[in-house]
Amino acid sequence: MEITGGFIDEAPQITDKAKNILKSRIRYKLDQFGLIPKLLMCGNPSKNWAYYDFYQPDRQGTLRPDRQFIQALVTDNPYISPHYIESLKGLDKNSRERLLNGNWEYDDDPAALMSYDKILDCFTNNFDSLRGDRYITVDVARFGSDKTVIGLWDGWKVKLMPFKGYSVKETAKEVLRQQVLYNIPLSRVIADEDGVGGGVVDITGCKGFVNNSRPLPNPITKQDENYANLKSQCYFRLAERINKAGLFIDCDDIEIKRQVIQELEQVKQYNMDKDGKRTVLPKDKVKDILGRSPDFADTLMMREWFELKPQVNWSANDFV
Repeated sequence: MEITGGFIDEAPQITDKAKNILKSRIRYKLDQFGLIPKLLMCGNPSKNWAYYDFYQPDRQGTLRPDRQFIQALVTDNPYISPHYIESLKGLDKNSRERLLNGNWEYDDDPAALMSYDKILDCFTNNFDSLRGDRYITVDVARFGSDKTVIGLWDGWKVKLMPFKGYSVKETAKEVLRQQVLYNIPLSRVIADEDGVGGGVVDITGCKGFVNNSRPLPNPITKQDENYANLKSQCYFRLAERINKAGLFIDCDDIEIKRQVIQELEQVKQYNMDKDGKRTVLPKDKVKDILGRSPDFADTLMMREWFELKPQVNWSANDFV
């Protein structure tokens, strides 16, 4: 015999610890009746914990052996009212795809700055035209659960290297090692200067990226742009570049690829219905959705700083 505990939750993120705690509450007379505790979690299709922990692994054949994903449509219920089905047909396209057709992949959020298909293209846009000057961008870990990510750039082609548990000194040492290894001048190295990242900037002497600093003038028009801060400006520019197939992420690691996709999907315009300066969804809200910091996305975003602050390329003729 088995015993099942059930609940419905649309929360953006439920940690494994929370799931285990909930499962531990199913304990009434288990041994007495030879019962096996199980937890039933139900929810509508959405890009939340159910998608990343159950639906996607089930599709990829990587679902944990102690888990099972069961797709159920409204039409599978023999007792459902036909009036309810008709009401679902009258919903907007996004809601209809999710609630009537059970489409987990459909996400037509008008606030999203880039499409899912364009994000996937980033891993196949291996075009020679994207090659160029080399750069390094660094998102420095702030807390124990976060990771430091170093991006090695060849124009708009990038390799992402995550490091877990690195101290500020270890991060600075690795940045300098990569800088020398790939002949990248310090003027083309930038690190997140907020928090402990300032230590990496101090040690290496590289450029510092301050998320909430003022946006920079448009490098072509020289005019100020309507963004709330530098981070939002760079994310909007990155989204436009991705939508135009202007980024290649050189990545064979399935887990890194999965996390990059998740993080870029959460690059959305915040309070888009309100007048004012354009801004992206705040990091604390993104962390609530993902259950972690968007370290990979931030590493990609900082590359736009060098397009806003173009480097001067000197030649011998300049000194004649």
